[in-house]
Amino acid sequence: MDDDGPIAVLANPTAGRGRHRGLLPDVLDRLGAARRKVELLEARTPVEAQAACHAAVARGIAALVAMGGDGTVHVALQAVAATGVPFAVVPAGTGNDFAVAAGFTAEPDAALRKIVEALAAASTTTLDLARLTAADGTTRWFGGVLAAGFDAAVNERGNRMRWPRGPIRYDIAILVELARLRARRYRITLDGVPQERDAVLVAVANTPSYGGGMRIAPAADPTDGLLDVAVVGPISRTTLVRVKPRIYDGTHVTHPAVTSYRAASVVVEAEGIIGYADGERTVALPLQVDCVPGAVRVLR
Repeated sequence: MDDDGPIAVLANPTAGRGRHRGLLPDVLDRLGAARRKVELLEARTPVEAQAACHAAVARGIAALVAMGGDGTVHVALQAVAATGVPFAVVPAGTGNDFAVAAGFTAEPDAALRKIVEALAAASTTTLDLARLTAADGTTRWFGGVLAAGFDAAVNERGNRMRWPRGPIRYDIAILVELARLRARRYRITLDGVPQERDAVLVAVANTPSYGGGMRIAPAADPTDGLLDVAVVGPISRTTLVRVKPRIYDGTHVTHPAVTSYRAASVVVEAEGIIGYADGERTVALPLQVDCVPGAVRVLR
């Protein structure tokens, strides 16, 4: 950790529908009380936020703290991955799945306390990240889960909707996609071994959950050097609706339609699917995902 550099803070005031908007002054004060210089990164859009994080890392910050949800974390990871710059999360989003998996908890105050203590002790550890490579060779990092099936289609439809506003549009998107539910033909290559499967959902996970606590890959461990892959085969709309609540405690993996795999490298191919990583839109399949052990250093 660079003792001379400042702690950079990336804050998303709209995360979690703004319910933690008043938290930022306390975050800045408590980080400053740890006898470190603190720098708030100015950004109005995700593109500006990513550029600000990259610039901060390039000029030698001591650490980067992201205050927001999984989307904010996703932006910050693009800058700190594979750099050794310590990273931390103050969870303030609708979904805080990476913060939980990384040991910061889902509670902002508890997470901030852990971060301040880690700064004082110069305590860090490393976690794996997933590196996504598109067909054109471009790469992107993610910390949580790549959705590449029904769940990705729901995100894609919800993001296209301009009405109604707010989370209810995703409820409507679920109903629309349920009505259109059909199994797709996937080619899934696990550590170089291909297989073809009909499936309604394919998820590639570095950490157990996405979507605010849905444990799609409950055994996923961001320290084991492997990715967990969940594949849901052809099932009816009724069965999918009945199984979905079980994802929150991870017991869906015992359903006969669900198959789980582990691999260090995964290629997912299918027609008509846009992948979503950490809840953020990426690119169309095919995609390759590689686990990169110890790719991010976290304050803990």
